[in-house]
Amino acid sequence: MTHTPQREPIPGARRAARIAAAAGLVAALSAAGPMPLALAAGQTPAADPGVKSAAAKLGSDDADVLADAKAAGDKNVTLMVATSPGKTEQVADELDAVKGGSVGRSYDKLGYVRATVPTAKADAAIAAAAKLSSVHAIDLRQEIALDDPTPSADTAKGAGATASAKTYPAPGRKTPAENPYNPSFETGAVDFVDDHPKADGRGVTIGVLDSGVDLGHPALQKTTTGERKIVDWVTATDPIVDSDGTWRRMTNPVSGPAFTYGGASWKAPEGSYQVNLFRESVTAGGDAKGDANRDGDTTDVWGLLYDPAAGTVRVDLNNNFDFTDDAPMKPYKDGYQVGYFGTDDPATDVAERQPFVVEIRKDVPTDPYGGDWVGKKADFVNVGIIESEHGTHVAGITAANGLFGGKMDGAAPGAKVVSSRACSWSGGCTNVALTEGMIDLVVNRGVDIVNMSIGGLPALNDGNNARAELYTRLIDTYGVQLVISAGNEGPGANTIGDPGLADKVISVGAAISKETWAANYGSQVEKKYALLPFSSRGPREDGGFTPTLVAPGAAINTIQTWLPGAPVAESGYKLPAGYAMLQGTSMASPQAAGASALLLSAAKQKGIALTPAVLRTALTSTADHIKGLQAYEEGAGAINIVDAWDSIKDGATAHEYTVKAPVDTAIDFALKTPGFGTGIYDREGGLKAGQKKTYDVTITRTTGADKAVRHELHLENNAAGTFRILGSDEVKLPLNQPVTVKVQAAPKSAGIKSAILEVDDPRTEGIDKQVLNTVVVSTPVAHTFSAQNTVQRNSSQHYFLTVPEGATSLEVAMSGLKDKSQTRFISIHPYGVAVEDSATVYCYNNYLDGNGCKPDARSYADPQPGVWEIEVESRRTSPLLDNPYKLDVTVYGAAFDPATVTVPEAKVGTPAAVSWKVTNNFAAIDGKLVGARSARPRRTARPSRTTRAGRPRSRCPRAPSPWTSPSAVSPTPPPTST
Repeated sequence: MTHTPQREPIPGARRAARIAAAAGLVAALSAAGPMPLALAAGQTPAADPGVKSAAAKLGSDDADVLADAKAAGDKNVTLMVATSPGKTEQVADELDAVKGGSVGRSYDKLGYVRATVPTAKADAAIAAAAKLSSVHAIDLRQEIALDDPTPSADTAKGAGATASAKTYPAPGRKTPAENPYNPSFETGAVDFVDDHPKADGRGVTIGVLDSGVDLGHPALQKTTTGERKIVDWVTATDPIVDSDGTWRRMTNPVSGPAFTYGGASWKAPEGSYQVNLFRESVTAGGDAKGDANRDGDTTDVWGLLYDPAAGTVRVDLNNNFDFTDDAPMKPYKDGYQVGYFGTDDPATDVAERQPFVVEIRKDVPTDPYGGDWVGKKADFVNVGIIESEHGTHVAGITAANGLFGGKMDGAAPGAKVVSSRACSWSGGCTNVALTEGMIDLVVNRGVDIVNMSIGGLPALNDGNNARAELYTRLIDTYGVQLVISAGNEGPGANTIGDPGLADKVISVGAAISKETWAANYGSQVEKKYALLPFSSRGPREDGGFTPTLVAPGAAINTIQTWLPGAPVAESGYKLPAGYAMLQGTSMASPQAAGASALLLSAAKQKGIALTPAVLRTALTSTADHIKGLQAYEEGAGAINIVDAWDSIKDGATAHEYTVKAPVDTAIDFALKTPGFGTGIYDREGGLKAGQKKTYDVTITRTTGADKAVRHELHLENNAAGTFRILGSDEVKLPLNQPVTVKVQAAPKSAGIKSAILEVDDPRTEGIDKQVLNTVVVSTPVAHTFSAQNTVQRNSSQHYFLTVPEGATSLEVAMSGLKDKSQTRFISIHPYGVAVEDSATVYCYNNYLDGNGCKPDARSYADPQPGVWEIEVESRRTSPLLDNPYKLDVTVYGAAFDPATVTVPEAKVGTPAAVSWKVTNNFAAIDGKLVGARSARPRRTARPSRTTRAGRPRSRCPRAPSPWTSPSAVSPTPPPTST
């Protein structure tokens, strides 16, 4: 991708795939086994069944993945299996026994097996594995598409030109440590390092699982103590199943001092080797667009000479077909050797070369190739280069030391970094690479924290799949905290992505201050602090507590030194090469990882054993509530490192608990326990304003003293005082015995309301358990709905509307805008899915003509009955601070009786009498009968889009879209009479 200061983002497929995948849950579950009795009979769901049935062990949207693989004629599919720890051998044997199948990797202590099987045998292999009691969950390999974290190249006049807006100069060498450009000070990081200079991250190693980190950036060379910053650099993709061309199979034996290969004569030292070629064109999907040596073309090829005995690789960098003048390189951690494609011109701003490392993976099963490769193994060599700017930016936010050569730092400048590239060259990362990369970092690389700013939205975002279970085990087994971005599908509810859904990870939403809006975007706002509009909101589909925390989500920080500087156009300044302003929860997560590194560093200085559970308790118990935000949006709130450290010093600790609470959503039947989850989530229950409804929340303490322990109950961030605890605000919790607490919701107005139920043992430091409670009061739309309001720049308004059964079309229209206001609406399906692409360049009035999305009115054929969310949002470049609008929503639906009429005989030129009884159940229609035309808009398939790094999305290229093409903005009205 050509990186310029004014780039258009590559549009993301957003979340439309989840609609199709979630809609397919019914069929998938039905095919796997009987539907839950509670759903079929309309009764109260049964008690928690505990261990999943064999049919339920396959991930919720993985049945669709398998169906797609069959339809596409894919030769193989890859399975990730979460087993009981220590029980992998039985599973591996079962999958290895499949003809043409092979086990690629397994970790017995963790309980992980990855296997590839022929697609034609996948059903039988999955069924056989799922029947084993040791198997907990099975996920299929999928690619998680990524899109661009850079703000768009705005062509409209921005808000920065307003006279009252404060202007900022470009950041540089003289920028102080506390600054709005890279606002780590907002978490307390700058003050904490000032107060504890030896706890600046030193002694802590952070794993960055991402697109790779630039080994050549000046701010990523040394820690504050002068030690090497990047201490390991590896590639997490699989040499075969991930189709990553930077892995080269070394099965071509040659001997020195001379040999012939690839039509050329080569020289080499005496000895026996394996040889292959590396073509720069295999990296065409990355930032360098296939030009590894930065010479302007993509045709360069380099020879690779592998010495299996010495464990070294020579790269013929000067293309003279002579390996004797090339230094033998070992993997980066064994001597920190770095090679370079290209030659730098020091007189230019950008670097004309790209660093690389080598890696060796021995004895890789080659069964996935099929044919003669079945039953064999081979060594592979990897040429380790970065895929995109994303990983370097994340690493800089977490741990850069001396940005711009001055006092501006990342959150933990004393920390060390291990880079693991999990993204490949097809616009995304596979869940296999992300899972195995995470395992490798924790089990083999000695990291203390892992940051992963990559994920995707599954069909059922309840945190109940193989990946989530494995991540929880990594935390529990190895004592390493995982920090993961929450996703960028907001501002709608229930938009948190996987694997930020896993129970014990720290999932991070993206916040932004008034000062950063002005300094980084040139955009003026009134709110002192808020969430970035795109930051994903909770709850999980099972009502679970997400996001955990929020942190600054926009920053100017490091990118590759061979890319020119990339500020936001409206900021009015330039940046030097190697620096860019990027945005997303991808940028918030490393702020939280850096904050965690500071606390770990301080704990090590004081000899305090800071476990992941204590770290999470300290951070969530001391987070600061952001004015105007609800619990489902901000989780526990904004990170406060200083207060968290005080809590740790005071002995922060916590018991563990399980929670069972009622859930009523459009797809609650697909939860692990149908109709129940880990927090109250009532979206489809028909709750009305002024009505009271009581929910039973069952809490079980699973660790601690073997006696009843008194806990205090409290409601935190209780939106509009909606919730209250019925009965005593104290409860005694015996060990492993469930106790029910009654929580009542009494909303006074329409919309979404949430609160945190705090369950606290007063004798321990910190809040022991936080339970999210979320209810929706939706407005029924029997015919029409209208609203007039105003929305501020960079903010949103939300309407929850119930679409009835039998509706054939839902139409949403926006009007009443003033002075070229850049304001849009986005419709969100009852499954919690933004129907339109909600990237920041789509669907706005007065901005790029909607950019392919009709901005003023859109209709949705055969709308899913249930609670839709319509959000209205004003863009950062809108010339108005306050943007008035009018929103009109109309439901259409006419029933014809009979639905089909067959004419016995018809003659040309002779009228044939036909009659129907037409009943109009919804909004009035003024129309006429029109031949054989469809009475409502056609479904059209959304074209697939390849997306880029930074703001992760799930995708399903063949998924049907529920929104019509921009030209089909209203239904063809059916006749009112015959």
